[in-house]
Amino acid sequence: MSAWCDIPNTCALAYRLRGVQHRYDQRLALDLPAWEVRAGSVTAVVGPSGAGKSTLLRLLALLEPPSAGEVISRPAGPPLAPGQVTLVYQRPLLLRTSVYENAALGLRLRGKRGRLPAVDALLERLSLMRQARRPVASLSGGEQQRVALARALALGPEVLLLDEPTANLDPAHVALVEEIIRERQQDTGMTVVWVTHNLFQARRISSELLVLWEGRPLAAGSTEAVFAAPGSPEAQAFLRGERIW
Repeated sequence: MSAWCDIPNTCALAYRLRGVQHRYDQRLALDLPAWEVRAGSVTAVVGPSGAGKSTLLRLLALLEPPSAGEVISRPAGPPLAPGQVTLVYQRPLLLRTSVYENAALGLRLRGKRGRLPAVDALLERLSLMRQARRPVASLSGGEQQRVALARALALGPEVLLLDEPTANLDPAHVALVEEIIRERQQDTGMTVVWVTHNLFQARRISSELLVLWEGRPLAAGSTEAVFAAPGSPEAQAFLRGERIW
């Protein structure tokens, strides 16, 4: 079974997008007429470089409004506040300080002081506790990605947005990160939107799938249904690995 979640609130929506377009200068980066994200789901977003995946995450993270259309968070309830949504970038934004203080940064900004049990537990789980006092700049790219993930998870977000979080990891740590996010998602019911270039990973981790190409949706729906019947020759070629744009 590909889905990680089977929880009571899956009929609710975390996001509803209608007529969304986003431009940088005159370039159309995203054109998404209609799309929904179920609360408590794990949605994978796939597509070639430049397809609009990272742009979509920025809109979902409430970092900027779309050029046109609506991004409605929690349409059946009060909108998500920025503090309830956490985005982990492919190239993490880290301070020139220790691993521990980078992982603790979000909680520090919320007024937490001293030793933080949640951060300790995450660093231990992510195999980073031995490096806790080291400057984060001395870590490899993959280790820095795990520090950024620890910081995000420590905040206990309602929505976790991931931009290629395992791109620089070896297979063992890819499996570890997937397991940790799966456990946290199942325990808390948080919504996860996970951008990945890895089609095997997308099928493994997600219950829902969106395929983007040149900013437009090629296919969307349940992961198994999209892989079984992509709906267009272009989506079929991409999902079978026959075409890389």
